[in-house]
Amino acid sequence: MHDTREDLAEIRRAVRALCNEFPGEYWREKDRDRAYPGEFVNALTKAGFLAALIPVEYGGSGLKLDAACVIMEEIQAAGCNGAAAHAQMYVMNTLLRYGSEEQKAAYLPGIASGELRLQAFGVSEPTSGTDTLSLKTRAVRDGDHYVINGQKIWTSRAEHSDLMALLARTTPREEAASKTEGLSLFLVDMREVLGNGMTIKPIRTMMNHSTTEVFFDDMRIPASALIGEEGKGFRYILSGMNAERVLIGAECIGDAKWFIERATAYANDRGVFGRPIGKNQGIQFPIARCYAQMRAAELMVYHAAEVFDRGGNAGAEANMAKMLASEASWAAADMCVQTHGGFGFAEEYDVERKFREARLYTVAPISTNLILSYLAEHVLGLPRSY
Repeated sequence: MHDTREDLAEIRRAVRALCNEFPGEYWREKDRDRAYPGEFVNALTKAGFLAALIPVEYGGSGLKLDAACVIMEEIQAAGCNGAAAHAQMYVMNTLLRYGSEEQKAAYLPGIASGELRLQAFGVSEPTSGTDTLSLKTRAVRDGDHYVINGQKIWTSRAEHSDLMALLARTTPREEAASKTEGLSLFLVDMREVLGNGMTIKPIRTMMNHSTTEVFFDDMRIPASALIGEEGKGFRYILSGMNAERVLIGAECIGDAKWFIERATAYANDRGVFGRPIGKNQGIQFPIARCYAQMRAAELMVYHAAEVFDRGGNAGAEANMAKMLASEASWAAADMCVQTHGGFGFAEEYDVERKFREARLYTVAPISTNLILSYLAEHVLGLPRSY
């Protein structure tokens, strides 16, 4: 299906209309209580937005990544927080591309209807971080099952998910044919194993992000939970990671637009010394610079989505999109606080909440330094640095 400009514009209008039902007061309450915005996620699900990438035959909309980007961008631009639901978009990509027909038939209709949530992605570990090839969680075949032991960290929304995409080592690293072999991807039905081999421990963070540690102690899952071939999981998650970075980039563009809009409105309304502060170039120039930075990053994000949708290797584009957009949103966040002065720290303006949320994405899901290392090696041909 081709997503036309008219289609995308209609999606924007529909998402904004839904988000208008969840104003700042709703998000401030969730932030204060560190509560999951279940009502918002349910509304997104009911409207079909979280099933955007699921093919029509499984109950979804059959849209492309550019449409998913529009959805996530508009959520952020409306002042909401798409982090409560964005994993379903990019985890979905891995299931769609590499899952068996049986797995798709078993799970996709329930995910599309909202009966099931696929929100958890278990990759990072305390000792390996973004060095995915060094992860230690082991999955050992035992007849018709796998037995899994290990630990994951920064597994967000695990407490609010029914399914988890889990990456584990099935062949010891020293025995694998290459460094990228020996990792396998599983679709874990958390309803079957929570409290029965799986333990979830919440991590309280600077922003309300519902992130956790997950522990696996002799957790048994059926062999049918394996996605694709055993030992090929690392290559499977790479395309999902590219989708994740593009979608996160789109969210950052939405955040930047929110900050710029708020700063502009405040600069026009706030009067000091008998004139609006927006008359001063010291206020104008930072806002204008952030706008230019955001527009440039926006072009990169949607170019990356286009490359991905064409089926090309979007590694470089996805990484650049995520880096440029996260830097644009963080610059806009800082500018917005500065424009508001003391009021930028007041909870009722929502600036401080969005400021905290925006800070995350220059670090996660991958740090800027690793993106620069990737570009240096894979695009510029410089020696590998790690």
